[in-house]
Amino acid sequence: MHNRVNISDKIYWVGCNDRRTHLFENYWPIPKGVAYNSYVIVDEKIAIVDTVEKGAMDEYLDNIEAVLDGRQADYLIVNHMEPDHSGSIRSLTERYPNMQIVGNKKTFPMLKGFYGISENLLEVKEGDSIDLGEHKLNFAMVPMLHWPETMVTFESTKGILFSGDAFGAFGTLDGSIFDDELDLDYLEEEISRYYSNIVGKYGSPTQQALKKLGGLDIKMICATHGPVWRTHIADIIAKYDKWSKYDTDEGVVIVFSSMYGNTEKMADNIARQLVKRGIKKIRIHDASKTHPSYIINDIFRFRGVILGSCAYNGGLFPAMETLIHELQNMAVKNHVLGIFGSKAWGGGGVRTLSKFAETIKWEVVAEPAEALCAPANKDYNQCEAIAESMANRLKELYS
Repeated sequence: MHNRVNISDKIYWVGCNDRRTHLFENYWPIPKGVAYNSYVIVDEKIAIVDTVEKGAMDEYLDNIEAVLDGRQADYLIVNHMEPDHSGSIRSLTERYPNMQIVGNKKTFPMLKGFYGISENLLEVKEGDSIDLGEHKLNFAMVPMLHWPETMVTFESTKGILFSGDAFGAFGTLDGSIFDDELDLDYLEEEISRYYSNIVGKYGSPTQQALKKLGGLDIKMICATHGPVWRTHIADIIAKYDKWSKYDTDEGVVIVFSSMYGNTEKMADNIARQLVKRGIKKIRIHDASKTHPSYIINDIFRFRGVILGSCAYNGGLFPAMETLIHELQNMAVKNHVLGIFGSKAWGGGGVRTLSKFAETIKWEVVAEPAEALCAPANKDYNQCEAIAESMANRLKELYS
């Protein structure tokens, strides 16, 4: 039995599940796996929309053959050139030598660069369309969502938006393809972690894309990862709107790096003082244990961030250094920050975090707390001051 599911009468999902890969893009943990979604529209002309990662290619080609039943593909729509979606293009061109590859002017240099393909190209621009017969494909450019060549394809007859990486999710599709067939609670963190880490840097382009697509009568969203959205379309669009505006909820993410437990004691003390002041949503992460993707996901959710690090060779602890590098690279906006840490003989942790605050331009709520060796009463008093200032500021913002 091949993996093909009717998205509508003549449109099929021909994607693949990947449960073997540990790290997406060789960096982001995917304990629940990931799905690579591709679609086939069968009409007078046949169009394949996006492909899959090359490791799933054999299964993928079998899925397409089962749908085409001996017919040839006429078009391959390339919404996004990242290799997890373009990895099977060369094999498709070998199997369907007359197939035209549809992309925009920024698509084709990448196509040649990755795969050496420069023939049978059909360039489309903003507002162009292709008639397949019953189905009509309309193209819109959404640059930097999340690569410069990214576009989306809207099938206007059925109201289906082929959205590329937008509205995607980590996690395999375990017998379910549509959002109303699966346990969305199970995938909730994978939906938001996908946005915050893969798309999150590009809040402004996401907002521009949402405005551009806002006038479409969208009946279904077919992303290249995660479920096909047909019931909760308004919900996922609202989430992207909120996340791309950097809107956050009242809550605090405390992240610490600690070698021998002294900085961790300060983190626990700050958390307790926050709770005493009415803050209920608190997430504490050890930067050495928790991958940055989970921490960043929580930072996208909550306004308050309190970072603490011991000194390490006169500088910041490496795990915390990795995290703040990620946050700076993503240019995460609109947070309130507290800073703490410890040192034994030479500082560096708190000093570097203070420089980070200046670079990322977050509002700092209180003077940093920095303990010498183990935290003493005066250090706990300063931790309490950080918690009090943070709680007061959040209450102002959310009252």
